[in-house]
Amino acid sequence: MNVRVLWWVAKTLEGVGMVIVLVGVFFSMSLGLGGQGLESMAYEFKGLFLGGALFLVGVALERKLGSR
Repeated sequence: MNVRVLWWVAKTLEGVGMVIVLVGVFFSMSLGLGGQGLESMAYEFKGLFLGGALFLVGVALERKLGSR
């Protein structure tokens, strides 16, 4: 596969990971303000875990390819 395509895949994974983290935090905040503390923490944890994992895969792929 082309290095340029893999670089874009890595950047996309990083971006999607950050968006998932932000969505998880916003869901957590809205549920927390509504008085659902434990459910709020579950959404935050899932968002941080999934988004962080995607972000780290993107960073690892980008490092493997080398800097542009």
